[in-house]
Amino acid sequence: MLECKNKALYTGITTDPQRRFKEHQNKSAHYTSYNPPLKIVYTEKCLTRSEALKRESKIKRLTRSKKLELIRLLRRPAGLSSQ
Repeated sequence: MLECKNKALYTGITTDPQRRFKEHQNKSAHYTSYNPPLKIVYTEKCLTRSEALKRESKIKRLTRSKKLELIRLLRRPAGLSSQ
């Protein structure tokens, strides 16, 4: 999950969070081209693409306050993921 300049929390999937963050900074995605990401605030590791897509969908349905709670409770330094 990325925190954007407009304070939005952008959620997506990738196999390499650092690489994808840099791509977003270089305006390679529509939303983040208008709302540049400032930092990675939350990552999780999933075993399969299917699992990652399902988890992404669940996170996207959370309210902002629930996303902030998730970040606060389960936050890990950028680059580290849960198992």
